[in-house]
Amino acid sequence: MSAVLSVNNSLATKSAAPRGRATRARGSFSFGKYREIIIAVGFFLLFDLGVLVLNFYTSFQIAQDAVGINLSGRQRMLSQRTAKAMLSVEAARIRNQAVDRELDELRNAATLFDTTLKGFQKGATVPGGDGKPVHLQAAEGAKALDILRQAQAIWTPYQERLTPVLAGASTDAELQSAGDYARANNLPLLGLMNELTTALEAVASDRANTLRQVQTGGIVLALLNFAFILFKFLRRLRTSDAAIDAANDENREILVSVREGLFLMTPEFTLGSQLSDSAHKLFGKTLTPGDRFFDLLAPLVSDKALVDARDYVELLFSPHVKEALVQGINPLSEVEIAVKNRLGQETQRHLSFHFNRVQEGGTVRHLLVTVQDISERVALEEKLKTERLRSQKEFAMLLTAFDTDPAMLRQFVTRAESSLLEINDLLRSTSTAHGERAIIQVIDEAFRRIHALKGDAAMLGLDTLAAQAHQFENDLQRIRQSGGVTGNMGDALLALPMPLEDLLGKIAALKSIMGRRREDGAARPAQSVSDVLTQLAKTVATDCGKRVEATVDMGKHSDLPSRARDLVREIAVQLIRNAVAHGIETTPSRLGSGKSAEGKIEVTLVRSETDWCLSVRDDGAGLSAARVRQQLLDKGWYTADQLASFNEQQIVAHIFKPGFSTADGTSLHAGRGVGLDVVQANVQRLGAHLLLTSTPGQFTEFKVRFAE
Repeated sequence: MSAVLSVNNSLATKSAAPRGRATRARGSFSFGKYREIIIAVGFFLLFDLGVLVLNFYTSFQIAQDAVGINLSGRQRMLSQRTAKAMLSVEAARIRNQAVDRELDELRNAATLFDTTLKGFQKGATVPGGDGKPVHLQAAEGAKALDILRQAQAIWTPYQERLTPVLAGASTDAELQSAGDYARANNLPLLGLMNELTTALEAVASDRANTLRQVQTGGIVLALLNFAFILFKFLRRLRTSDAAIDAANDENREILVSVREGLFLMTPEFTLGSQLSDSAHKLFGKTLTPGDRFFDLLAPLVSDKALVDARDYVELLFSPHVKEALVQGINPLSEVEIAVKNRLGQETQRHLSFHFNRVQEGGTVRHLLVTVQDISERVALEEKLKTERLRSQKEFAMLLTAFDTDPAMLRQFVTRAESSLLEINDLLRSTSTAHGERAIIQVIDEAFRRIHALKGDAAMLGLDTLAAQAHQFENDLQRIRQSGGVTGNMGDALLALPMPLEDLLGKIAALKSIMGRRREDGAARPAQSVSDVLTQLAKTVATDCGKRVEATVDMGKHSDLPSRARDLVREIAVQLIRNAVAHGIETTPSRLGSGKSAEGKIEVTLVRSETDWCLSVRDDGAGLSAARVRQQLLDKGWYTADQLASFNEQQIVAHIFKPGFSTADGTSLHAGRGVGLDVVQANVQRLGAHLLLTSTPGQFTEFKVRFAE
């Protein structure tokens, strides 16, 4: 941790040094130092202003020229309209027709032509192409003025001849004179208007060329000026940039090499511009300067931890709060997060966040955030804790073994060792088994052996061994559900020898205890099978959160032959565990049904003249054929139509099938669907008969009858 603090202080020092130099530089600022750049910038602005003014003026002139060109084009059309209207009036007079419409057309065309012609000569406001008034500037250029003089010389006599016609009182001679003049001067006047349009376009083109020259000159001057400014500016920055680059290189080397995530947090809770490479990996995503810290943290921690972290950071940004006093309440000193690895898989990691103030004067400018991956440390602590608990449990098991009846312990060790070796042989035989069904049969047999061993271990109070056998059952269950001879099932089978070897190691330790007990020669009171089974019932009840009163009388169990004695004991163990786990209800349920708080279990082994009878009876919930039927349907073993053809006895008989259980979940004592399978297998080995009677809500009784 001291190394990390040293790196943080180094980074803070390097960050502070440039700020100090920048402050001194601002304090000693002088305009003389930048005189050349300031003058050049002034010229640059002057050039821009001049070019802007010229552009505006020339653009305005070009816009006016566009109006003139448009109206000169209209003059050509008006000259033709005037001549056409004049000739139309003359023709109508000859035919003695009304000439009002023709006179209106002539009057409008002549008036508009005259007004526009005067506008070209002196400038005026005239009707535009859309009829709205526009300002027409006087034409410029010697050629345009000469054309206008020629046009006026033609138009003046033309206008004089049109005057009596427009008044509507012209004689035939006046009308004839006006018509002859129109025919004689129509084309010359049209030609002059065409020439005027061409002259105006030439003037506009000259102005456009002038505008381009002004713009080009202005741009060239601006570029030269900019090049001068850039040269001066770059030369002055070169020295300061070299110093800044050196400092940045040092900071970059630190940020690349440190294993911790380092970054600065602003008072707005955003990330600063400098981020260590490790920060991206620790957050499981690419971070960007300006990202909001709590938005990054939100997907990683709980809502409460996020709120606490925000409150804590706000305290650190308050300068009146002592930093040392709040370090101990850091809610992010150890947090568990879920991040995705390179394969996109979600993994659990533990991170530790530490915050240190970066102050200037009395203001907290930033927080230096240090993020460390403490997953290995947490995993090591958890492993040490697990190993400690395991050692304590194994020690407790050894102490229990010391207090166990020597004969029972010896018998258990012998049976357990034999069962584990048989399981090992069964698993080895799967390599030559043909088909998935054959392997499943082997797995089921291994299930029966290990389940019987688990029951015997629980009976003797060897909880660690029972839990380890239960874990081995979990492995077998995964294999049975994996499906497929190759692939998942084959890979899982390869992993079984390790836990099997561990179980054999525990049995070897118990054998060692047996040897020591023979050496010390200490005599201990013998335990009967009845006492051990009674204790088993209480232990299972405690684990299941139930209350049980067990009455066990195994009678002359010791008189049975060795093989039968073991099979009967295993049957009794499994039936007692089944009665407590499945039959006896919880205390609230029993009280609600009007029963006593404690469940009653009676176990008897009676010898008659002809046979033996083992009976296990409980006053629990009884067997419900409807519930068994529903379980069969839920498991997909049968369809509803198939189940409809079964009677209740056939339905209930399925409780002895491997893998069938009515338990809601899996626990140390129920849920595997193996206990009654073991019972049925042992009954068959005994050559016995099994009788099951049950009344829902009242009792369940198993009776096993076998010959002596």
